[in-house]
Amino acid sequence: MASLNSASESQIEVSKAKIGYLGPGGSWTHQACLDLFGPEGLIGLESERLFAAFASGEIDQACVPVTTSVVGVTPYLDPVLALSSVVVIAEYPKMLGYSLLARPGVKLEDIREVVAHPVALEEVKPWLDKEMPTVRRVTALGGGAAAKGVSESRSLHSASMGPKIGGSIYGLISLVDNIEEGPHNVTRWWVLGRQMPAPTGNDKTSLLVDIEDKDFSLLLEDMTAAKLKILAIYERPSKRTLDTHLYLIEVAGHSKVGALQQFVQANAQVRVLGSYARKY
Repeated sequence: MASLNSASESQIEVSKAKIGYLGPGGSWTHQACLDLFGPEGLIGLESERLFAAFASGEIDQACVPVTTSVVGVTPYLDPVLALSSVVVIAEYPKMLGYSLLARPGVKLEDIREVVAHPVALEEVKPWLDKEMPTVRRVTALGGGAAAKGVSESRSLHSASMGPKIGGSIYGLISLVDNIEEGPHNVTRWWVLGRQMPAPTGNDKTSLLVDIEDKDFSLLLEDMTAAKLKILAIYERPSKRTLDTHLYLIEVAGHSKVGALQQFVQANAQVRVLGSYARKY
């Protein structure tokens, strides 16, 4: 497995591309984009606006957190799967360590409420339960929105939970760093684009299938017979009936190579979301 926090191992070549991320600035997705692309061409957008801008071609690429080791799938996976035209061109796993950010002059003992994205609150729950069990937990659209809200508040009793970059952008100070940092707390982003990367020799492919429950075991049998290496399966609602589901199936290999290519060609109901260098 690649080093989770090594940006140099995860660099993606970009030339004058407009890259959207979940804004406002100061979110973990903002930090992931800085790791991957540097500061040029980044555009922070609210979730619904981000997906609309990608679908319309207003932005060339989008960076979206799709799974975490603590909560599983994020609220942003389903909107990706709903896009009619999308190619997953990269994945980026990052080990997270949160910072508790507050206005200058505020002390840890002053904090009465912590503001963060719902996923972040779940990821830092063990620390909050132990260190700040009585604090009020308030949800925000993201780490950037949380930090921005704390910076604009007149209260001296609020702090946000997110990446340190939020403090740099909004003039907050860090009261505690590296909260819940560790191999147990990893978020994986997808980079969405238009053109599938060429095989690297160590790739992953994300497949999507809309299938009746009664046929799912047969599909898995066919995948096993094709000697495909299944890495993960995520079940999502079809939003039609109880006995139909969407399945995101991730397998080792590239969809343009070998047994996986043959399987995809023989199974028209299986949609290739993307093949990309495997980082996790």
